[in-house]
Amino acid sequence: MKNVKVLIITAVMMCAMPAVLAQQVLNLEKCHELALASNSHLKIAQERVKETEALKGAALAQFFPKVSVNGTYNWNQKNISLLSDEQQGAINNMGTTVMSQVTPAMQPVVMQLMQSDPQLAMTLAQSLAGMNVEEALNGVGHEITDAFNIDTRNIFAGAVTVSEPIYLGGKIRAMYKTAKLTNQAALLQADQTQENLLIQVDEAYWRVISLQHKQSLAHQYCNLLDTLNQNVEAMVAEGVATQSDLTQVRVKLNEAQMSLTKAENGLALSKMVLYQLCGLNLTGDYEIAEEEGMRSFQPEQTLDMQNVWNKRKEIKLLEIGDQMAKTNVKTATSGLLPNVAVTGSYLVSNPNVFNGFRNKFAGMFTAGVVVNIPICHAEDFLAVKAAKHKRNEVQYELEEARNAIELQVNKLNYELEVANKKLVQAQSNLLNAEENLRLANESFEAGVINSSDLMAAQTAWMSAKSEVVDAEIEIRMDYLYLQQALGNN
Repeated sequence: MKNVKVLIITAVMMCAMPAVLAQQVLNLEKCHELALASNSHLKIAQERVKETEALKGAALAQFFPKVSVNGTYNWNQKNISLLSDEQQGAINNMGTTVMSQVTPAMQPVVMQLMQSDPQLAMTLAQSLAGMNVEEALNGVGHEITDAFNIDTRNIFAGAVTVSEPIYLGGKIRAMYKTAKLTNQAALLQADQTQENLLIQVDEAYWRVISLQHKQSLAHQYCNLLDTLNQNVEAMVAEGVATQSDLTQVRVKLNEAQMSLTKAENGLALSKMVLYQLCGLNLTGDYEIAEEEGMRSFQPEQTLDMQNVWNKRKEIKLLEIGDQMAKTNVKTATSGLLPNVAVTGSYLVSNPNVFNGFRNKFAGMFTAGVVVNIPICHAEDFLAVKAAKHKRNEVQYELEEARNAIELQVNKLNYELEVANKKLVQAQSNLLNAEENLRLANESFEAGVINSSDLMAAQTAWMSAKSEVVDAEIEIRMDYLYLQQALGNN
């Protein structure tokens, strides 16, 4: 029973092994998807786009009012005293002082009344005694000194402020336009980064395909020479060929095997480059599938350079740079224009002096207009001048870029035309080389030619086949570069 279980487990593992060991197939479209999903430079460009979007929103927020809340607390060691100690003593005792001067002054009056009207004098004396003026005035004096005794040991203050710019010489509008243009430039740069990445993937992919063909061709060539080596060995044994003929074949076979090793090494390194671009494990084993069929990649018959300039991201970036330079001129000019802003606040403090000095919270509203008119700002004049020169510089760069793109497009279009001619010639040479190899094989088997002539035919066939592979890859890449130059990617 145990052996049966082992056999079942082994059978299941054997069935599952092909699925586990199956290579993942990578075609050009799959390589593009993997590269776009894993490339760090593209992710950086995308983050830069998000950054500029946030900055554009921050610039837009400059048009709206700003609301801020401020608060403060201060502790002071001593109170503020508006009266000196001597002044406070005098005010606190002003009742006593007054009575000390009034009583002596009233005594002669009372004594005179006592002589003329004792009853009235007695009544007046009793009234003065009952008024208690001294105590009342002293109490008022204490109230006055208490009112001037300000408690400033704990001070609280706060404000809610609203400010709105009305006109800053066009600076805010220019800042927003600059932020908007910066965002557009970041989007174009992200697209350009993606475009360059796809070009790199295409280059690496077709390099691998080319080397796969070269490797296969090297295998075929080695097999031909190996077969020839065996035939010549048999001929030497029969005495119809010399040892020198066999040595020549073996030298050629060794050279072919070295070429095969170089092709295998180059293919392995090229695959690593492709894997790195796709974000794959460099030591992974993937099957690189070639697109079926060879499409026609023909040069452009007519070139509309204005249309090309409108499509090229480099020109668009320089045009955005020109608009930004124009906006920078306006920004610099704003330093020479008046600035107007309105503000509104609600202030609160403890202690407050809105109704006498009181240790309570109280507040008030304020509103105002701020106007700044520059009169003599030499640095702003020079800043405007520098901004204008910068715009001229960008316009010259734009003109130079258009000329360079026109040369690039015409050069690539011509190279594609030449590559197509090379392919036609290479295919014609291959047909001749194949026919020559067929005839050489028949002649060698018939004993009409020797091994050196057959090897020459084999070498010519391999060279012609290699030229066809190179020409096909060259056409694909030239067409790809041309489409990039035309702005069609």
